[in-house]
Amino acid sequence: MKLVSVNVGRPREVDFQGRRVSTGIFKQSVSGRVRVRRLNLDGDAQADLSVHGGPDKAVYAYPVEHYDYWRRELAGRDLPWGMFGENFTTQGLREDDVRIGDRFRIGSAGLVVTQPRLPCYKLGLKFDSPEMPKRFLASRRTGFYLAVAQEGEAGAGDAIELLERNANSISVADVTRLYAFQPN
Repeated sequence: MKLVSVNVGRPREVDFQGRRVSTGIFKQSVSGRVRVRRLNLDGDAQADLSVHGGPDKAVYAYPVEHYDYWRRELAGRDLPWGMFGENFTTQGLREDDVRIGDRFRIGSAGLVVTQPRLPCYKLGLKFDSPEMPKRFLASRRTGFYLAVAQEGEAGAGDAIELLERNANSISVADVTRLYAFQPN
């Protein structure tokens, strides 16, 4: 397991469906080491703190393995690292294999898996497609949020080490299924 890319961005104002909205979904891959802090990464911020960020959603991780799927689905669209708004583009951490409460070391930072990402309309804004949040959720390729248990630094190429797993915990994929695909 490894960290493929670290991606950060500051909120910006953009036009979407006839109105101005503030969003932090636009991330850029950065080189070198980045400080991982309790609430976010240095150089990164969220726009709407009522639904994004905070201690349980300080870092958003997205599996690199999903990028090929989206390139096919989106007709070969250019998808640079960070395109889905993730802070960490990871390798070897898919939703079926990662459990809520898993503890990882990435670089010198300690992180804990807290929940899957449930996309909002701003993913549609990023892709210029109002249907993208529904497609993203239906694909079950959501990525997941991490809390920062120990501040540190991380950079592309760092190994990701599983420190602790609760065998009785539910996978990120199972939480997504329960939330989004439960029969009425």
